Amino acid sequence: MAEIEEDHYLMLGLPSGTAGAKLSEAEIRKAYRAKALTSHPDKRPNDPLAASNFLKIQSAYEILLDPIARKAFDDLLSLKQQRVERETLTSAKRRKMMGDLAQREKAFASEMEGQREREEEDRAKKRLQEEISRIRATRATKNAANFGGAANSSTPDNSESKSSAKFGDGGGVDNTKILKVSWNDLGEGYTVTRLREVFESFGKVEDVLIRRPGSKKKRSALVVMGSRDEVIAATRSACGDLSNPLLVLPLCPTATSSSDTFQSKQVAPDNHPELHNIVGAGYHAYEDSILQKLQKAAQRKK
Repeated sequence: MAEIEEDHYLMLGLPSGTAGAKLSEAEIRKAYRAKALTSHPDKRPNDPLAASNFLKIQSAYEILLDPIARKAFDDLLSLKQQRVERETLTSAKRRKMMGDLAQREKAFASEMEGQREREEEDRAKKRLQEEISRIRATRATKNAANFGGAANSSTPDNSESKSSAKFGDGGGVDNTKILKVSWNDLGEGYTVTRLREVFESFGKVEDVLIRRPGSKKKRSALVVMGSRDEVIAATRSACGDLSNPLLVLPLCPTATSSSDTFQSKQVAPDNHPELHNIVGAGYHAYEDSILQKLQKAAQRKK
């Protein structure tokens, strides 16, 4: 078995493989004589393996000089070489596949990391929106006293002017661009986002402030529109959900033009005075009655 595994060309110091198969018998004989001179046991008295190595050289020489044996040996070498090349190619493909797999795993991990970062960014945006809503709610709380406190004022017009002057923290908001919106506190009611959606159909919404709920199941808010015309358009149309309609009036009555007589008649029956201000206990009672009528009308539409 050892002779089968040995490379007989190399044993004689000759090139192996395809180059060895092309060697002539004369070249093989010459190589054997040179190798025998240096490997003979007499030349290596201190080498315990000298005899066995010399026998291997003789066996290699005999095999390579026999044409049939040499052909069988050359075929074996060729098959071994093909196997080595195939294994090398397979290893290269395997390494490439492993590299591709590593790249895909890296890309997937990067995508997951990007998704996690986007989710964190969305959460950060949500937190920021909540803080902005909190700040606006705090600002609205300052104005809430003006909604209720104006009921005890002997000069409601002046009180409303003070209330609207405070809106926006700097008094720079045009009162004629502000709407007062009321609704019954049913279920989830209206949020800042929902009110924006409702009034953006009439134009630009610059700000929305919701009053904190009081003892009554009624809510109100201030909506700052982009222009007076948008305020007029909003007061002319029924707004909100059918299940919980909105009562919409201008914070400053002068915001509506003389062409709004139809809307004025629609929201101010004969048994109520024309609304020249929107504060006071009388208005709150009137507001409640209008909301109830709007709800009944909405239920009939269903």
